[in-house]
Amino acid sequence: MQQSQLEKMKNGNGFIAALDQSGGSTPKALALYGVSEDQYTTNDEMFDLVHEMRTRIITSPAFDSDRIIGAILFEQTMDREIEGMYTGDYLAEKKGVVPFLKVDKGLADESNGVQLMKPIDDLDDKLKRANERHIFGTKMRSVIKEANPEGIKAVVDQQFEIGKQIIAAGLVPIIEPEVDINSPEKEKCEELLKAEIRSHLDQLGQDDQVMLKLSIPTVANLYKELIEHPNVVRVVALSGGYSRDEANEKLKENNGLIASFSRALTQDLNVNQTEEEFNKALGDAVDSIYQASIK
Repeated sequence: MQQSQLEKMKNGNGFIAALDQSGGSTPKALALYGVSEDQYTTNDEMFDLVHEMRTRIITSPAFDSDRIIGAILFEQTMDREIEGMYTGDYLAEKKGVVPFLKVDKGLADESNGVQLMKPIDDLDDKLKRANERHIFGTKMRSVIKEANPEGIKAVVDQQFEIGKQIIAAGLVPIIEPEVDINSPEKEKCEELLKAEIRSHLDQLGQDDQVMLKLSIPTVANLYKELIEHPNVVRVVALSGGYSRDEANEKLKENNGLIASFSRALTQDLNVNQTEEEFNKALGDAVDSIYQASIK
């Protein structure tokens, strides 16, 4: 772990760009970008197109370390190159942006009102390659839909169990137990989730460092004690299906919480835009999310 990158993640002004759409969500991301499914026939062609999209975003002058402090990558993006450099190296060396890797393999079927992560049977290999590619940290996502104490406990138990394996490999895990923004029990889910996370944080070793990626809470500043916890590098928020404007307004109500948006970052980008149009649309998005993050 680079100390300068850790310092940037702890104290840097800005937000984290989530560019980690995987196999299941890539067609949707491409469709929003204006690339329909009839424009590719194989997975290889699909991933080539999404890498072109991500490359266009990352190389844009609007994608800069003055406002973006980190970026989360899909595994294939980590293993590909931008301008002759592995993506993580390009982000760190050319852009001054800290690279993260999505390591989960998607969600298991719902049980007890939650979706755990599917087993990550190749995690050791992923972490080894992440270190070789100079990746700073990882991200893994679960989903909570109901205020079921047993289910929420299982989610947090799994997240921290795998998180400790990631810490042992010298990387900083982003723990992401997303609460579904459409859950009728969202506020209660968040109360239960906070208690479970706090319990696990208190059991970490003194030098163990984690980040948290959480849905923007219904009650403003609910996660203040997690943000201030000594084992937490940073707490970031996912947009969770909110539009960018709505996500930004909710984010502004939470002191110390910064964005890690995906669709809310890229929603106005289109493959057919000129470079000037594309850079302006991305710049406007980056500016608005940055302002919501540094309030």
